[in-house]
Amino acid sequence: MIKNFFQQRVMSLPYISFFMSHLKYYPTPKNLNFFWSYGSLIGLCLVIQIITGIFLSMHYVPNINYAFISVEHIMRDVQYGFLMRYLHSNGASMLFVLLYVHIFRGLYYSSFRGNLLLWWSGLILFFLMMGTAFLGYVLPWGQMSFWGATVITNLASAIPFVGKNIVEWLWGGFSVDNATLNRFFSLHYLLPFIILAVIVLHLTFLHSKGSTNPLSLNTAGAKINFFPYYYVKDLLAFFVFIGFFSIIVYFFPNMLGHPDNYIPANPMVTPTHIVPEWYFLPFYAILRSIPNKLAGVLAMLGSILILFIFPLFSFNLFRTAEFRYLYKKIFWYFVIVFIFLGWIGQKEAASYYLFFGRLATFLYFFLLICLLYVVPYFENYYIKGVLSNSNNEVFKKD
Repeated sequence: MIKNFFQQRVMSLPYISFFMSHLKYYPTPKNLNFFWSYGSLIGLCLVIQIITGIFLSMHYVPNINYAFISVEHIMRDVQYGFLMRYLHSNGASMLFVLLYVHIFRGLYYSSFRGNLLLWWSGLILFFLMMGTAFLGYVLPWGQMSFWGATVITNLASAIPFVGKNIVEWLWGGFSVDNATLNRFFSLHYLLPFIILAVIVLHLTFLHSKGSTNPLSLNTAGAKINFFPYYYVKDLLAFFVFIGFFSIIVYFFPNMLGHPDNYIPANPMVTPTHIVPEWYFLPFYAILRSIPNKLAGVLAMLGSILILFIFPLFSFNLFRTAEFRYLYKKIFWYFVIVFIFLGWIGQKEAASYYLFFGRLATFLYFFLLICLLYVVPYFENYYIKGVLSNSNNEVFKKD
C-alpha cells in the first residue's frame, strides 16, 4: 500500500518524475571504469556529513566555555553520540580522499577539456568543502583547533593595507574568541547547503554534455542507459566504500586526528608544533616553504587556482593519458610530489625539512606547468612531424 502510494503520488510530481526518468535513461559511455564512481561516492559522503552534522548540532554549544565540554558530553553521555561524532570527523577525511582521487582522475584523463563549466564548478566545490572543513575543525575547541584557527585566519594579515582589518572582522574582535566560534559554527552549518546547490549546477553541467570516457572516444553511437548498468556498478562502489569507512570508524576512529585536540583550548600555551588536518598538509607545506608571508599565501592559493586555467590552455591532440607516455610519467611524478608535500607539512620547521619543502614546492608548480603546456607542445610537434613524414612517403610512392 505504501509502495503504491509512493509510486502514484510522489513519483507523479513533475520535477521528481522528470529527474527519475532522466536518471534512468541517461545515456552513458559503455567503457567507464570505477574511477567514474567517485563522484557518486562524494555525494554519498556529503549526505552522511549533513545528517550527522545536524544530529551533532542538537547537543553542541558554540561557546568557548562549553564547546569542549559539549563535545565530550556528546561522546560520553548522548546515546550513540560517539558514533555520530566519529562518522562526522572521519567522514571529512573520507570526503577529501574521494575529492583528491576525483580531481586527479580529471587530470589524468583530461576530463577538463570536454566541459569547461563542469571543471570550474568542481573546483569551486573543492574550495567550499575546504572552507567548511576548516570551520568544522575549529568547533571542538581543543588546542589544535584554537591555534589552527589563529594561524590560518592570521594569513589574511598579509594582504596590504586592509589585512589587519580583515583579520579583526574574521575574529569579531581582537583575538580568536567567543564571537569567532559563534560565526564559525553558523558558517559551518550554512555552507553544506550552499555546496548542495553548487552540486546541482555541477550535475547539470555534467548531464548537458555527458560523461567523458577513459579512452576519450566518440561514444555518441555506443551508449547505454545509466539504469541498471551503472546503477549496479555505483552500488558496488557504495558497499566497498561503506565497508572501508566502517573499519576506520569502528577500529581506528582517532587514526586521522591529532591528540592535542583532546586538550581544552588554552590561549596561554602554544603547542610545540601546529599542524592542520592531513588533507590541508600539502598546501600548508607550500605556505611554510616560502619565507615571505604574502608570497607564501599567494603560492598556496596559486597551487589550486592554477587548475582553473587548465581547460583554457589545453590544446593537445589526445586527451587521455593512456596514449600519452610522457604525460603519464609526469602525472605520476606530480602525484608523488603532492604526497611528499603532505608528509613535509606534518614535520617541524627544521632547516632540512624546509629545504625539501621548497624543492617539492618548485617541483609541484614545475610539473603542473609541464602538464599544462610543455608536454602538449612537444606531443603536438612530434605528431605533426610524424604525419607530415608519412604524407611525404605516400606522395613519393605515388
